[in-house]
Amino acid sequence: MTAQPIHYDGPGGDRPRRVPPMPERTPQALRLAIQEHAPHLLPDFEAHWRRAIGDTFNLTPVPAFVRLWWTQYAIARDPGLEAHLLDLEQRAAKCEDPRESAALLAEYSRLRHQAASAEPGR
Repeated sequence: MTAQPIHYDGPGGDRPRRVPPMPERTPQALRLAIQEHAPHLLPDFEAHWRRAIGDTFNLTPVPAFVRLWWTQYAIARDPGLEAHLLDLEQRAAKCEDPRESAALLAEYSRLRHQAASAEPGR
């Protein structure tokens, strides 16, 4: 089973929104998608690339780098999802009820995991 694009419209949202498809799972394709659809991520993406890979000439961290930024882009390409995750995080941080906080963080984690499983082209 392949993951479907996430279209979070908030509670009761039933209108599907178009989100850009996920790129090929390569650093270059991911960088181009970020540049086009989530340019606010580009400075951090490039700084992380230079620090972890470019300055060291070590390719070992490339798979972990791509996994991290794949998830970040999958979220950022859908502003509704990005805003919802931020809201969940902020509500959990302010929540005084441990069960409610845990439920908010579980939903946050579930949505991030779903974003991370997005397939190229979806």
